[in-house]
Parts: sequence; C-alpha cells; structure tokens
Amino acid sequence: MSDERLKKVGGKLVHRGPIASVRMETFQYADGSRSTRQVVVHPGAVCVIPHDERTLYMVEQPREAVEEPALLELPAGKLDVEGESPLECGQRELAEEIGKAAGDWRELKQFYTSPGFTNERIWLFLATELYDVKGEQTPEERIEIVEIPLSDLEGAIERCEDAKSLIGLLLLKELL
Repeated sequence: MSDERLKKVGGKLVHRGPIASVRMETFQYADGSRSTRQVVVHPGAVCVIPHDERTLYMVEQPREAVEEPALLELPAGKLDVEGESPLECGQRELAEEIGKAAGDWRELKQFYTSPGFTNERIWLFLATELYDVKGEQTPEERIEIVEIPLSDLEGAIERCEDAKSLIGLLLLKELL
C-alpha cells in the first residue's frame, strides 16, 4: 500500500485451507494508532456474463455453505491456476461450466466481494459471439446449465441470490 493513511506493519498466517487462508494482519493509521484484523486471503475470481443476443447462459449448482441445493449463478471460478490472467481464467471457466467459448470479451468491472473481512476481488467479463467447445466439468461440481431468454432478464434477476451474479445481471440490463 502506498497510501500513508493505512499501512500494513505486520501479520501472520493462522490457517491455510484449500479455498482460502486466514491471516491476522496489523495495520497502522496516519495518526500512529494500530489495529489488528482477521483477513481471509483469497486468490480472486472471475465471473462471466455469456449471451448470444437471444440467450443468457447461467448455471445452477449446490452451494453447501448457504444450504442451497441449486443456486442460480453466472459462470465463475477462482484464479487458482498459477500464471493465469483473469481473462484466461474466465475463458477456462466458460468452457468448463457451459461448454462455450466467446469471440468477444469485455471486462466490465472489478470489485471486492466483502472487504470487511476478505481481500477477494472479482473480475466481471461480458462474453459474446459464443460458440460451442468441449468442456470438462468435474463431477463434484454438479453444475446444471440454465438457458434464460434475454427477454426474461428481469426474471433471472428476481431468481438470483448470488451477489457477483446480481452485479453482472444488473450491468447487463444497463447495456441492453
């Protein structure tokens, strides 16, 4: 951090997990005071808004942390391949989750998911000019592809409870 209003002055790893790690980080403010915060360290993720001018492609999958058997979401995934850019991750996830690739990619936004406790940042992409590719879903993901007519975008917004997907859907609504 280059801003002197907030400077990290120490920290230690307290848990390393397969999805995220937890650190106790100490910060110093401009007035010299300090505070220690528990921070969930996440590699970041991407979220893709894929449509072909007629159909919006979403997925339903179980989200055990919130006890949802079929949460409606846009295709997304973690930046968990070393050296992979957010765009490359989005391209990989689109193929894996819905068996599509896109001829046109546009980054719409980057945002933090919950900056009160995690550093997770999401890159949101619009993917158009879609075409079929061979995708390799992993069986444990239990992903079902959901095709939604763009004319029912409001219905998708109404059904969706996933924050990153809602941001994407609302941005798409502005673009159409």
